[in-house]
Amino acid sequence: MKTAVVTGGASGIGLGIAQRLRSTGFHVASLDLNPPADDDFAYRADVTEPEQIADALTAIRAKLGPVTVLVNAAGIDGFKRFQNISFAEWQRVIDVNLNGVFHCVQAVLPDMLAAGWGRIVNISSSSTHSGQPFMTHYVSAKSAVNGLTKALALELGPSGITVNAVPPGFIDTPMLRKNEEARRLGGSVEDHIQRTPVRRVGTPDDIAAACAFLISEEAGYITGQIIGVNGGRNT
Repeated sequence: MKTAVVTGGASGIGLGIAQRLRSTGFHVASLDLNPPADDDFAYRADVTEPEQIADALTAIRAKLGPVTVLVNAAGIDGFKRFQNISFAEWQRVIDVNLNGVFHCVQAVLPDMLAAGWGRIVNISSSSTHSGQPFMTHYVSAKSAVNGLTKALALELGPSGITVNAVPPGFIDTPMLRKNEEARRLGGSVEDHIQRTPVRRVGTPDDIAAACAFLISEEAGYITGQIIGVNGGRNT
């Protein structure tokens, strides 16, 4: 049985992915700043801190074995007019959303190279297709994740490792509802549903299904791809 690590796996999209992979037969461990106390396979780690990642992976390997699947779902958003973003705020969003992917991939890559097989799925954002006002730091970081995905796919393909990205569209998560309450969405969730071709909000399960396929053996000829899951909002 293969072992997967999902970052940001305690809630929202990350939790949905972790649950889906467990249901399809993977050992799954999650990394999160706030792991649930009742989950023996949830580990506290800040993805911007390589030492915390290394410590968590040491424990995961001891319990579950080498890690050959990685889903990078940890992330933070930000809403501010560009000229009011401090460099510290800019850097924090870049650190979590982009550098966190860098640290986690580097940490698990030795296991994948040793196995001659691996799957990496990076959760980016549909805002990389459309842009988004007042989120320049977030859109920049997630756009870089897409570029990193393509470059890694070319570099790691000969070693049996595929690398793809899933940019979610409008997904019903605690973060989305928090932003709706703060009136940051340019309308309610229901307003956005009416602008979505399939006429519903997405769910973490929608993203998890795409990830599960990209991780499967059947997807072994798919790499370097940006697979949008957005209900037709971006094509």
